[in-house]
Amino acid sequence: MGTGRSDVDVVHVPPASGRSSTVLRWIAVVLSLYLLISAVSVISRGFRSLGAQQAEQLFAFAENPLVGLAVGILATVLIQSSTTTTAITVAAVGSGALDVTQAIPIILGANVGTTVTCTFVALGFAGNATEFRRALASSTIHDFYNLLALLIFFPLEVLFHPLERMSGVLTDSLYGVTTPDPGDFNVVRMATRPLVNAVTSVTGLAGEGTTSAVLTIVVGVAMIFLAVRWLSHFLKALMVGRTRELLLRAVEGTPAKAIGVGAGVTIVTQSSTVTNSVLVPFAGTGTVTPGQLYPVTVGANLGTTLTALVAALAVNGPDAAVGLQAALVHVLYNLLALLVVFVNPVLRPLPLKLASGLADLVAERRWLLAVYLVAVFVVVPSAIILLGALGKLT
Repeated sequence: MGTGRSDVDVVHVPPASGRSSTVLRWIAVVLSLYLLISAVSVISRGFRSLGAQQAEQLFAFAENPLVGLAVGILATVLIQSSTTTTAITVAAVGSGALDVTQAIPIILGANVGTTVTCTFVALGFAGNATEFRRALASSTIHDFYNLLALLIFFPLEVLFHPLERMSGVLTDSLYGVTTPDPGDFNVVRMATRPLVNAVTSVTGLAGEGTTSAVLTIVVGVAMIFLAVRWLSHFLKALMVGRTRELLLRAVEGTPAKAIGVGAGVTIVTQSSTVTNSVLVPFAGTGTVTPGQLYPVTVGANLGTTLTALVAALAVNGPDAAVGLQAALVHVLYNLLALLVVFVNPVLRPLPLKLASGLADLVAERRWLLAVYLVAVFVVVPSAIILLGALGKLT
């Protein structure tokens, strides 16, 4: 008695081995990096095709530092990636379309805009007031740490330009001496040239002049967005389990160890949001405390600066050094924030206290969270951009 199917009829398909799956993911990581570097070159070509005057007009809004800051915040909130915002900014600087002075507020704004995603993870605990309070306090430490750093460094930068000056000195000492001159980095240029030429050839079909140049820039931005998303996706898949284990071990160690692990995991996953979000559920259940998560957040801020440095290597031409300078601004800003805010015994407790205070208020009045998120990350930046566009800010 049978079912009408013999053993020969049954085809057994062996599952893909874990090793082959890992190899394929690493190949995808390499291809994503290739796409990222190529995208920066595509954007640079687009800006050069526009011409200096038209490129400057495109970024005229950023002449006001406050507007540039608002653009950085809102752009990062919309695309959910400070890495993407910063990489695009570095490409614009490297092509000469944006100068370093204009780029710095955008980079600082991107640092703030990236914090909003982590808060949504805490909403998963909204059904339990105690767990929600703990999870929200942990997730908003990132907000208040970056906002405090911004309140300190943004006015200083507008008045005295310390980040611009320090990054300029560092660029002069590094560019073409202890690091490869991106203009002579022929291996990268030769490898990416086929894809860059192919993209610009296709966008050139739209016609000559401004139309094709703008289309090239738009395609380059889309390429950066996809590259960063794919890079984050595949790296997270490679680090599942290991990431959680590393982070949980980190919070049990010294603050220096937690900072180091937070930075390392963020470099690997290409997302400070992932690093912080992994621990929020553990904070909600009481496994870790907001205070233990705090140094990991600081480390994540440092780790997220690497991609912009990689993007800077793809920039070539007369403004390549300035592109590197813009990337170094991001690194210096987060290093100085660590020293001024986290290491400083007076300021260090403040982000934790503010996050805990907000969590206490929201636990009693849930609607305050919506007000906070919309006001800080959408309404205020949008209003500043609108006022800038209307010429009301001078």
